[in-house]
Amino acid sequence: MSDLPKNLKYAKTHEWAKLENDNVVRVGITEFAQAELGDLVFIELPKVGRVVKAGEQCAVIESVKTASDLFSPVSGEVVSVNEDISDAPEQVNDDAYEAWLFCVKADNPAELDALLDASAYGQLIAE
Repeated sequence: MSDLPKNLKYAKTHEWAKLENDNVVRVGITEFAQAELGDLVFIELPKVGRVVKAGEQCAVIESVKTASDLFSPVSGEVVSVNEDISDAPEQVNDDAYEAWLFCVKADNPAELDALLDASAYGQLIAE
């Protein structure tokens, strides 16, 4: 497993989150998650404008092995989705930390404090 980016926060459900300008949180799945899933074949992204709660299922990712739900790490409104990923989900397999999936304008960016840092997430996936 490669080194985990220290500038990200991690959910126990294997999403990563990066706080950007204007309380927008960029979301993707971790390297661990994509490795466990295998070759990705389809990603159903949330609709722009959808209001989500932290921990709410909002997207689905399918691989040749299985399908898995994705969860929003924060509460807020989905403000953008990565359309390129819909057309080429294998980009997530190529670089999970560059291939973001969707962005949520966080109602309360402090919700990110409930997520794991790189060290704690590394311990979680080592178990």
